[in-house]
Amino acid sequence: MSNNKPSKYMISICMITYNHEFYIESAIRGVLAQQTNFDIELLISNDNSNDQTHQKILSLTKNLPRNITLSYFNQEKNLGMMSNFIFALEHCKGKYIALLDGDDYWTDPLKLQKQVDFLEENLDYNICFHNMQIKDESKNLLLEDTITREVENSTTSVDLAKGNFIHTPSVVLRNNFTIPDWFHQSPIGDWVLYMLAIKDKKIKKIEEVLGVYRSHGSSVWSLKTEKYRLEKTLNAYELVFHYNQYDSLTTNVLEEKINYFKKSLNKNSLEQKKSIIQRIAKKLFK
Repeated sequence: MSNNKPSKYMISICMITYNHEFYIESAIRGVLAQQTNFDIELLISNDNSNDQTHQKILSLTKNLPRNITLSYFNQEKNLGMMSNFIFALEHCKGKYIALLDGDDYWTDPLKLQKQVDFLEENLDYNICFHNMQIKDESKNLLLEDTITREVENSTTSVDLAKGNFIHTPSVVLRNNFTIPDWFHQSPIGDWVLYMLAIKDKKIKKIEEVLGVYRSHGSSVWSLKTEKYRLEKTLNAYELVFHYNQYDSLTTNVLEEKINYFKKSLNKNSLEQKKSIIQRIAKKLFK
């Protein structure tokens, strides 16, 4: 995290990983291929993986390009995804931070240069992201992104308050924020981080596809029930709403979304109760 001291690194790549032995090579090779006119810190926090992720990281980072320095943390015990994410963020020393999970990868060697150049020239923007392709691991297919919603090339906290539209491995943000204590309580890391980082600035979208987001069955979030996802999203929105100050438009959107999630949860609970009653009735009147 930024400590207000000049850093020799223009950017820190914040890579968290856990049991990514089959994916980590693509992630690291995409980093090593980056062509920049500035120095890069590759910060990897391996959350005590119990597969061959650690060994692969050591092998792949033996010989690094001159512009890349490795900061590697192999956790002695499993921290959990959110705590590992916060740990990694707090150790990033670059002027900017690029996010990259160990199971995703970049495809354009000029990705970082393009994003940093934009942010250096446009001080009214705090976040820059780009389009991504989706890799369906079950079918081994590269697909167009149908996960995130379409937005304009320039957006604000009002748009972000309506919901996340940024894939984690596409984002570069200014390292000029601090992680508050309440962030540890959030069940969602990426969107909440963006809401912290944006402040009163804007978000830039680069139309080019510069990376790949993997969609696979081991995704923790996708395996959860709709009720669980609604509860956790509501929790994240309430934390952002209560602990931050935004303009009136953003605040109104956050309130509307909170009310929407509460209504959806109530509706979800009623439908579940009806379903249980119907199943009991069928058994009673067979």
